[in-house]
Formats: sequence, C-alpha cells, structure tokens
Amino acid sequence: MDVKTRNSELLNLCPECGGSIIPLINTGDVVCNQCGLVINEKSVDFSHNGRRAYTTQEKVNREQTGAPISILLPDMGLSTVIDKTKINNPDLKRAAKWNTRITWQKRNLLIASTELKRISTILNLPNYVKEDAMRLYIEAFKKKLLRGRSINAMVAACLYLACRRKQIPRTLQEILNEASVKAKDVRRSYTTLIREMNLNPPSTDPISLIPKYMTDLGLDSEVEQLTTKILNAYRAKFSISGKDPKGLCAGAIYLACKLRNKEVTQQQIVQVIGVTEVTLRSRYKELKNKLKIAVPV
Repeated sequence: MDVKTRNSELLNLCPECGGSIIPLINTGDVVCNQCGLVINEKSVDFSHNGRRAYTTQEKVNREQTGAPISILLPDMGLSTVIDKTKINNPDLKRAAKWNTRITWQKRNLLIASTELKRISTILNLPNYVKEDAMRLYIEAFKKKLLRGRSINAMVAACLYLACRRKQIPRTLQEILNEASVKAKDVRRSYTTLIREMNLNPPSTDPISLIPKYMTDLGLDSEVEQLTTKILNAYRAKFSISGKDPKGLCAGAIYLACKLRNKEVTQQQIVQVIGVTEVTLRSRYKELKNKLKIAVPV
C-alpha cells in the first residue's frame, strides 16, 4: 500500500473517486462506498469489544481467536468439525458422519503425539524438544520407516535424538525407563533413524549430567566442582568418543569422593547412575592413571 492510499484511508476517502470508505467487519476488508474499490483486505482486528466475561459461556462466545496451531497435534489444530444437529438431508448427514472418522495416518500421529507428551511430561522436557521430536517422527513416517516397527519405540527414539540435538542432559536409560516398549526395539529404531536420515547428532556431554547425579547422591558443591575439573582435564588431553558418558561420570564422581574422603560406596553410585561396578572401576582406574592423580589410602 502506497502513501497516497494510506493517507486516503486515514482520511476515510477513496484514493480513486474520493468517496467515503466503509469497513466490513465480517471479512476484514475496507472498501469504497461508491465505486467498490477494495482498499485493504483481510486485516487483523487487534482490538476487543471491551465487554468483560464473567462466565465460561460468555468467554467462549466473545472469543475472536481459536487455539494456536501446534505440530504436536495430528492436524496442526486446523481440523474442521461439521455440526450434524442442524442437518436434515440424509446424504449430508452421512457425509458428516464419514467426516468425523479419522484416517489411519491421523490415528498413527495421534498415538505418537500422546506417547510423546506422556514421556516428555514425566521427564520435564521443554516444548522445543517435543516439537523437534515430533518433526523427526513425521519425517520418519513420510519415509515409511515405521513399517515393521512399533510406534512407541520410534517415538522414544525420536525423543532421545531430539534431546541430543538440543543438548538436553537426558540419557537413553532415562527414556527407556519411561517408555512402554523393550529397550532393544528403541535402540533398533534409533539406529534406523540415524542411518536412513543421514544424521550426525552430537554426543552427550558428561559434564552436563553431573549436577543431577550430585543431587541424587546428596553430595556438596565441592565434590561437584572437583568432578567437573577431572572430566575437563581428561577431555582436554584424551578423546571421549565411543565412551559411555555415564561411565565417565561414575568414575569421576568416585575419584572425587576418594580425594575428598567422602564415604560413598561403589554400589550407591552404580544404583544412581545406572552402570555396572565393572564399568565404574575401569573408568576410575583410567582417570586416575592417565591423569596421574595420587589417591590417599
């Protein structure tokens, strides 16, 4: 819209014939009353009528907008529902009845979004992780990667992949504990996602897992700082590629407890972190020997 049209609209004059302009509230258009020129169309009304709503029914009647669209809904929240109560034609009633029946594609996405919301709520994951996981699932659905695979397993795999892509400190074991399928199926689905979509997600930073484990073990900030220094020193000199971040955390926490004379047993650390005692001892010896740290007896 040029300057002339804007000035004419502000003066309630038509830029073509100079006639008066009127707004059409139902369509959001501004037209000329004489020549019919459309000056502005589909404008958004940001104002409100000023009337207060004291009941739920009044609030619903005075709403001018609907719910926001979301990728977590099977149809992005843009579906149309036909009211069958006021239809007398039997053919139209039959069409409205078929319109309410959901397709198998929407049913698949509905099951997936419900399971994704359930796991995300338990793990307290932010919305952007849930949306990224749903995008991954939709892409996998379009590439027909769900054939022969469980919906819940693919949802758990997409959620873990989204956590890694967004650098959220959540391990695969935490997601497996809340998933309703076998761990073997989730791992196979995750491998399929990585292979078929050519993805290269970043590895989980073991330092990001330390605060959670410290809280669960009831250790103070002094041990947490020392554990972080040990892991930073090890990561600066040696590669951690291919090593389980939980194992590195377990070894570093046990080493820090030894240096600070904290009475924390291997069994307590193993139960909290979710690794075996063999892994804990091997990572503990590796950190101690490679960093040349003297542990008091």
